[in-house]
Amino acid sequence: MLDYRFIKDNLPAVRKNIADRYMKADADLVVSLYEKRNVALRELEDERKKRNDNAAAMKGKLDAEARQKLIDEGKALKDRILALEAESAAVEKQLDEEGRKIPNMAHPDAPVGKEDKDNTEVKRVGEPTKFDFPHKDHVQLGQDLDIIDFDAATRVSGTKFYYLKNEAVILELALVRYALDILLKRGFTLFTTPDVAKTEILEGIGFNPRGPESNVYTVEGEGTCLIGTAEITLGGYYSGSVLERDRLPLRLAGVSHCFRREAGAAGQFSKGLYRVHQFTKVEMFAYTLPEDSDRIHEELRQIEEEIFLGLGIPFRVVDTCTGDLGAPAYRKWDLEAWMPGRNGGDWGEVTSTSNCTDFQARRLNVRYKDTDGKNRFVHMLNGTAMACSRGIISVLENFQRADGSVAIPPALVPYCGFSEIRRTKRG
Repeated sequence: MLDYRFIKDNLPAVRKNIADRYMKADADLVVSLYEKRNVALRELEDERKKRNDNAAAMKGKLDAEARQKLIDEGKALKDRILALEAESAAVEKQLDEEGRKIPNMAHPDAPVGKEDKDNTEVKRVGEPTKFDFPHKDHVQLGQDLDIIDFDAATRVSGTKFYYLKNEAVILELALVRYALDILLKRGFTLFTTPDVAKTEILEGIGFNPRGPESNVYTVEGEGTCLIGTAEITLGGYYSGSVLERDRLPLRLAGVSHCFRREAGAAGQFSKGLYRVHQFTKVEMFAYTLPEDSDRIHEELRQIEEEIFLGLGIPFRVVDTCTGDLGAPAYRKWDLEAWMPGRNGGDWGEVTSTSNCTDFQARRLNVRYKDTDGKNRFVHMLNGTAMACSRGIISVLENFQRADGSVAIPPALVPYCGFSEIRRTKRG
């Protein structure tokens, strides 16, 4: 969340940022509630001081009339304080609700636009894969090679679920281990994280666990949710903590399952494994000093590029527009791989990395002690190392061969133990 004083002092810029992000939030109402809350707190402090003075006076030598007068004043003060506490709590609650709707400020260089078509391409590595034979999409390849089963998953679990079978199981594990080995060399601490988190942790990270627009599965009656990304559990790991300055930056990497409702996500661009309810992901997360967060953001982007460059998959990097950033992100880079089977050939997002500055840290209360001895909020960043479902799409569609087999990228062969996938008779 943004600091309320920042919103008040920069109200025109905050209004413009909300408009540029195409979000619904009322910065003027937040400022009004902030001022009302402050007035209520000052009044409450004054009344509590009067109560303390009243209690001190009661300890003196008093005649009956004076004592009764103080007793009456004490009762009136008690009632007044209770009323002010209730008023203050109500204003605080409304301020919190409205303040949550205000998005993070966007980087000045982030392109202004409404949706992904307004993103700006900043880099391209490799050129779209060309074939001299009729190529297939990953859905057809998965069926022909007997390595993905969507039909059985639909019968068992519903739409947008899938079974990985045979070599695809090994391929997914290979993608995870390949990414983890790169992160381990980069100094990341590795985790497998819970697949469930408390509602307040999701809200702190910036996810909305309630309402028709939520992309989150809630666990009924438990106050918890299935996570949509390990960003949630890695971001919550140090919630309520004061970190040592000389330990920063902290680099974490988490393997988890990810669960997303994906309500309304349909059509050609969501086909097969591209947009599903459950998938495995390796997530990067960093806690940094504010002055280091731009540098660490570039580092996370470079790691994502290294991963897909090593796989030999063509990709491009885009600077994400304001309307597609999401509320917590200050700036976000998307890496889009070439997917030959995507609507006849198109770029599809495979990773993203966001600098969320102190937006999440304020809600989760993650701080560090500065050289002046004051506790200040850290900056928090996240990035995808490997979303396995989309990694599998990229491998199958780019490395398919005319005879229907799929070559395994050389970087993955040591992890897979085989160099190609062919349809064979299964026992």
